[in-house]
Amino acid sequence: METVIAVLTSYVGRVAIAILVWFVGRKLISLVLDLIDRRLGKVQIDESLRSFIGPLVSMVLKILLVLTVAATVGIEITTFAAILGAASLAIGLAFQGSLSNFAGGVLILLFRPFKVGDFIEASGFSGTVREIQVFHTILTTPDNQKVIIPNAQLSNASAINYSAFDTRRANLQIGVSFNSDIKRAKEVIRQVADNNPLVLQDPAPVVAVGAHGDHGYIVYVRLWAKNSDYWTMRFNFLEDIVDAFNEAGIEIPYQQLDVHVRSNN
Repeated sequence: METVIAVLTSYVGRVAIAILVWFVGRKLISLVLDLIDRRLGKVQIDESLRSFIGPLVSMVLKILLVLTVAATVGIEITTFAAILGAASLAIGLAFQGSLSNFAGGVLILLFRPFKVGDFIEASGFSGTVREIQVFHTILTTPDNQKVIIPNAQLSNASAINYSAFDTRRANLQIGVSFNSDIKRAKEVIRQVADNNPLVLQDPAPVVAVGAHGDHGYIVYVRLWAKNSDYWTMRFNFLEDIVDAFNEAGIEIPYQQLDVHVRSNN
């Protein structure tokens, strides 16, 4: 009985110490994560790497805490490692998707096809990159929706990074009626482009007849603008074209149907 009491006392003591270690460890992990976050903020590290390092360090520290608590209770680390090794195959099969996402996140940070703040199009979604986490990348769409994409998809599929360069070209097609003077229409389009302060002159705007459509000429317009001004420039230019065409008497073609009525009389 004395031996049993001694064993129980020792075991209860270990459990109490393990509980204490658990709570103290959680507190220390929170302090360490806060310290890392502040340090990363001071050194002005890239936001993409910052959002990745925090969760990764948190996961590693929590695993170490669990191992420490297990050792405090009396579980041999070697035994725990053997159990973990025996279950690694099943865990790997069960979480192969998560492991692929983790590897994808590492590849994104290494090769940097995009970073936090870039506007990208991938996996059927378009939006601004807000976070590159351990397993997922979070986008915010232009209509303020949150999109969560697994990193494995982003690292193994095509993606368009609209923010990769400082400038961007708008490819526009403007219709001009066959009844209008096409040379005059090109001059008007050129004037509208020159009068728009957001249109860059280097590279110079391109205005050329690109095709003969079913209802009129198709004028191809190539305009360059700063990435931040792209949409404002595009919208303003198209609106100014309508006003300029109306003042110059240039018709914009529209679909029409000619009906011929035959009389049997």
